[in-house]
This record gives sequence, C-alpha cells and structure tokens, in this order.
Amino acid sequence: MVRTVTPQRPFGALLTAMITPMTDDGDIDLDAAVALARHLADHGHDGVVLNGTTGEAPTTHAPEKAELVAAVVEAVGDRLTVVTGAGSNDTAHAVRMAEQASDTGAHGLLVVTPYYSRPSQEGVYRHTRAVADATDLPVMLYDVPGRTGVRYAPATLDRLAAHPRIVAVKDATGDTQAALGAIARTGLAWYSGDDGMLLQFLAVGAVGLVSMAAHVVGDQLAAVLAAHDAGQTAEAREHFLQILPVVDIIAGSGNGALRSKLVLHELGLLPSAAMRLPHVPADEAETADVRAAMIAAGLLEA
Repeated sequence: MVRTVTPQRPFGALLTAMITPMTDDGDIDLDAAVALARHLADHGHDGVVLNGTTGEAPTTHAPEKAELVAAVVEAVGDRLTVVTGAGSNDTAHAVRMAEQASDTGAHGLLVVTPYYSRPSQEGVYRHTRAVADATDLPVMLYDVPGRTGVRYAPATLDRLAAHPRIVAVKDATGDTQAALGAIARTGLAWYSGDDGMLLQFLAVGAVGLVSMAAHVVGDQLAAVLAAHDAGQTAEAREHFLQILPVVDIIAGSGNGALRSKLVLHELGLLPSAAMRLPHVPADEAETADVRAAMIAAGLLEA
C-alpha cells in the first residue's frame, strides 16, 4: 500500500494514536516502534499519530520525540501518513515542536488546545495560528476538553478554518450535534477521536477515525469505514458490533495508553508494556481482567 491522501481525507481514513514503546528500564524502544508501525501499515491503516496522549507525550523529551518520528518516517513514511503532536500550553514550546516535526520528516501536525491554563478563545486562536504558521505542514486540530479544560468555540473553529494549513479536526468532544454544524460551516475534514463514537460521527459527516483500538483491530475498522463509504450502513454497523468488545477493552478503560500497551504485549506485538510515571503498569488484577476480556473477545485463546 502506497501512502495516499485526498482533499476530503487529508490524513487518510484510519489512523492509530500510536503508543510509544519503552523498555523495562524506561528507554524509548525505537526497534519496537518501527515494528509496530510496520504492523499497522500491514493492517488497514492510512496513518499514525505519534507523540500524542496515547504516546505518553507529556513524559517524553524533545530528542526522543524527534528520534521516534525520524525512525517511523524512514520505515513506513511511503506507506503511512505520519502525524506528530505539537501540543503544549506554552506557545513558544509548541512552535518549536512543530519546527522539529518538520525537520524530522513528519507529514502533518496534531495541535491540541492549550491545556490546564484555560486561555480565552482569543488566546486559543492565536496559539493555534502561531503553531500552524511555523511550518508548511498540514494541521489537524485536536478538540479534547475532557483533558485540556477548554474546547474550540464555534467562532474560533470558523476563524481557524480560514488558515490554509489547518485542514482537519480530531473530535473527542462526543458532541455530534456541534460537529454536524461545524463540518457544514468550516469544510474541515472531521475525524472521530473516540473509537466508540465512530458510527455517530460518520453519520454527521466525519471522514475517518484516530483510534486506539486499531492497534489490534485495524483491518476490521478499515472494513467499517469502507462499508460506510459504499453506503452500506447496516454492514458498517455489523462490522463495528463485532469488534465492540475490543473497543471496550482498550478505549473504555479511561487509560487507553496502558490498555493498548497491555493488549499489544499480551498478543506478542510489543516486547514490554512499560510506562513512565505518573503512569504505572497494570497490576496482576487488571492484567487478569484484560486477559479474560481478550479471551471473551476472541483475541486470545483460553
């Protein structure tokens, strides 16, 4: 599969918010990252998002982020669209992250609203514009108020949509009514940022998904999207129903990074499920619960 993008789907249809593999000592495992990216490329993916929340971006450092992007681009950059996070509540820092992403070969940026400090909408607009102005890379906005404490107001989205490099939104608000109006007003490509909300967002005009569950059910999620594209909404629903238990295991826990790593490790696709503090690995009880859920979902044999 050769990497392809279209104006309607500037980052493809299915992307995984990829975990950042780590050794048991807490070092970034670039070999494991490359192997995982190749696995995703072989299983229904159009792209990956690196250095996001699922990638534990708050606890990885600038040189590590750059090495990760460079390694993945070198390995699969002709097959996958490689998007990387440029998110910070410090605008100058976010701009440097964007510039570094461009230098290391990324194909696009994921820009989240500034978190924790809860700026005004004018501040959100100026921050985002500054990051988008920093490079020639296309930008996907990330609206996730449950983590940031602030979301893009409709008027702010309208202003940002006028920027030539802001082309898409990853929507993790759960607000499909707002998405319906925003898609029509802005013309931006809309991506569900919540696995469990995929069908609802497709119904109001979304073009794709940035997923955690696609770490292990990429082919099946690609089939959901293909069926929807073909107008076979009942078939899309049936495809999604079949993988709903896996979505629940990974995306329903409240800690998708931990669950994604644990499931990948149990499947032999990740050498270690190690995480950096403040995340801690799953304990024996959670591991047992996840294994039982994986068996019930057909991912593991009893």
